[in-house]
Amino acid sequence: MSKCSDRVTRGIASAALLASLALGASLSIAAPQKAETAPKPWAQIGRTATPDEIKAWDIDVRADFKGLPSGSGSVEKGMEIWEAKCASCHGVFGESTEVFTPIAGGTTKDDIKTGRVANLKRPDYPQRTTIMKVSQVSTLWDYINRAMPWNAPKSLKPDEVYAVLAYILNLAEVVPEGFVLSDKNIAQVQAKMPNRNGKLTYTEMWKVKGKPDVQGSDCMKNCATEMNIRSSLPDFARGSHGNLAEQNRAVGPTRGADTTTAPSKNPAALAEAAAAKAASAKVEVAKGTATKPPMQIAKDANCLACHATDRKLVGPSFREIAEKYKGDAKAQAQLENKVRVGGQGVWGSIPMPGNPQLSAEDLQSVVKWILGGAQ
Repeated sequence: MSKCSDRVTRGIASAALLASLALGASLSIAAPQKAETAPKPWAQIGRTATPDEIKAWDIDVRADFKGLPSGSGSVEKGMEIWEAKCASCHGVFGESTEVFTPIAGGTTKDDIKTGRVANLKRPDYPQRTTIMKVSQVSTLWDYINRAMPWNAPKSLKPDEVYAVLAYILNLAEVVPEGFVLSDKNIAQVQAKMPNRNGKLTYTEMWKVKGKPDVQGSDCMKNCATEMNIRSSLPDFARGSHGNLAEQNRAVGPTRGADTTTAPSKNPAALAEAAAAKAASAKVEVAKGTATKPPMQIAKDANCLACHATDRKLVGPSFREIAEKYKGDAKAQAQLENKVRVGGQGVWGSIPMPGNPQLSAEDLQSVVKWILGGAQ
């Protein structure tokens, strides 16, 4: 009996030991699982971007052409797109200085051979064009793709970007008239850029030899609490170019100051109040409790990039238009069509691009407002 009892006792002890080990193991495994499933403070904020969303955002093109999409475009096609969408600001041959600095000009065939633009060394040369300064053809492709045309950035398809760039390069005599630019031959074009060897590289910013590139100590006492403005726009010059707040495009971080009023002593509070007012107006429009003001329609459609209410910018002022068509019963329909499809010749040689994205109601409202004197 004693031997049997000993075996039973040892069996019970072994079973208890195994059970305790199994329980301990299960607890040790379960504990981290419970910690992993614990909700994080940011768990409900946002979501993982889809591959298509990342692709739409990641549009930059590097100097080694990584990120450049496949496609092609001819000089001839580029000329057609240029005259329709680019010439209004840059001139038919990229020579205009009326809106922006010229795109083409100032380079020679010798510059294409050497890769350095000789006219950049001349202090008496009247203008620095884009093709004189830029060293990488990828920079031109990237900028045209993301920012042009002025009134509809990012609207050009890759083949159209290739075509427009081919036309610019032809204006600079980098490529011949029958040339077709593509992702396959753009690296060869880079070897002919007039200022390809004119770029300076400041390697000191990242080659620090084990030392930080900024030397100094932290300031943790007697820190300044008020901003000391060293430069500001003089009061007499605030309105010299119209209201800058009305001339911004709908993209990008820059917001122009309201130059029709005196400068605010608290710009941050003023900007916050303006943003709150704009948000409130959008809510009212969405609810149907308020209609969109014609001035806001014109601003959202980028009309104010070229027109002001009371003075000439690139195009005539709205009040000049109202005066010209005063008493003309056909003016409403004519101007609606002109805003929709664009036009040229009535107010000078610079063509006005069309604005097809406006709804019929907004188009009718803004034209009626313009003809009424843009009050």
